[in-house]
Amino acid sequence: MKLTSALAIYFLFWVMSAFFVLPFGVRTHDDERAETVPGQVTSAPVNFSPRKVAIRATWVSIVLFGLYYVNYVQGWLTIEDIDVTRYIF
Repeated sequence: MKLTSALAIYFLFWVMSAFFVLPFGVRTHDDERAETVPGQVTSAPVNFSPRKVAIRATWVSIVLFGLYYVNYVQGWLTIEDIDVTRYIF
């Protein structure tokens, strides 16, 4: 696998992981009993931290990419293993 391909795949894992970890640890104003600004939606987070999301996404993507790369090298699961068309036709 080329380095550029590995980086592109890692980036895709990172973006997917960022969306996955985004809702974890977020507390609303109702949860914290904090006052809201007039016009503010009640589900708006009171403690959103992009740094925490980025760190969590980095760790999750490292694990996922590691599993992907080991599978790529070892060949545990290949396209032939998941090709269902060979059973239909």
